[in-house]
Amino acid sequence: MSRKGKLVVVAMSGGVDSSAAAALLRREGYEVIGVTMRLWTEGNGSTPVPQRRCCSLQEAEDARRVCQVLDIPFYVLNFEAQFQTYVVDYFCREYLRGRTPNPCLACNKWIKFDFLLNRALTLGADYLATGHYARIEQRDGGFVLLKGIDHVKDQSYVLYSLGQKELEHLLFPMGSYSKGEARCIARESGLPVWDKAESQEICFITNGDYHDFLSERSLTQPGDIVDTDGKLLGRHSGIGFYTVGQRRGLGLASQRALYVLSVDPDNNRVVVGTNEQLLNSQLTADEVSYVSGEPPQASINVTAKIRYKSPEAKAMLYPEGRQARLVFDESQRAITPGQAVVFYSGDMVLGGGIIE
Repeated sequence: MSRKGKLVVVAMSGGVDSSAAAALLRREGYEVIGVTMRLWTEGNGSTPVPQRRCCSLQEAEDARRVCQVLDIPFYVLNFEAQFQTYVVDYFCREYLRGRTPNPCLACNKWIKFDFLLNRALTLGADYLATGHYARIEQRDGGFVLLKGIDHVKDQSYVLYSLGQKELEHLLFPMGSYSKGEARCIARESGLPVWDKAESQEICFITNGDYHDFLSERSLTQPGDIVDTDGKLLGRHSGIGFYTVGQRRGLGLASQRALYVLSVDPDNNRVVVGTNEQLLNSQLTADEVSYVSGEPPQASINVTAKIRYKSPEAKAMLYPEGRQARLVFDESQRAITPGQAVVFYSGDMVLGGGIIE
């Protein structure tokens, strides 16, 4: 069934990808509405404009200008309260638990594909579209989530929590294009953001230093750095400043390279050891979800990513209800609690969960 002529709300960040997505949908005959979400207001008015990345007036103005060129309506929706609860509070809470959070995962799961999607549907839209580099296909009466054609830009990792209910109402126009092609689409469409630089930082950390963010909220407390035998080696400035696999910034005098092996929030300790001690052949994931809505009926061979930028590794997946166990063919380095592990079968996303 053709989707042309349907009403699509496009989440507009003011960047190249979402702008190109809106241009493509407009070109294909959809009725398009651009929406920018107001998520975070930086309280420090002296923060330089280039650093006010998240929901800044400049980003909203860029999105508005794009919509003006495309001759489509543009609105700003306020989700600040939801963003504070589901992203910022989660971010701080995870560090206090000795874990390493991924705020982009939380933002996608709750803000974009829960609150915004439901708002769009309530307003009568048929679909919500974003600039993510991933693909959706309909197969055997359901929907599958696939990697983007451009595997360098592929963002399927941060979309693993999507299920059938969401995929039925989502469009990812950029999934069949490369980043270079996205810029060409934006330039050919006369969009003023076609050559805009990408932002790689956490959007609500305005100075790029999450240490300052945690310190300003009194979420740090000094404690001990110990080895695996419990021997005191030094002091840390707060467990939130340390993540598994970290070597720099430990402030330890040692003849061998030492890395963070684990963070112990109950005893406010950071445990360090050798690079070899960072290797592990298996993990357990919690809060596991599957794109199909159903777990595999038995253990299956998959490839898995233990962080956004890590390569896929071959593993055996053992589904265990809301949990899953993965046993890797080769030991993985620095498996980090709080990060997501995502399961793939070729280009298809099977699902994922949070590493315990």
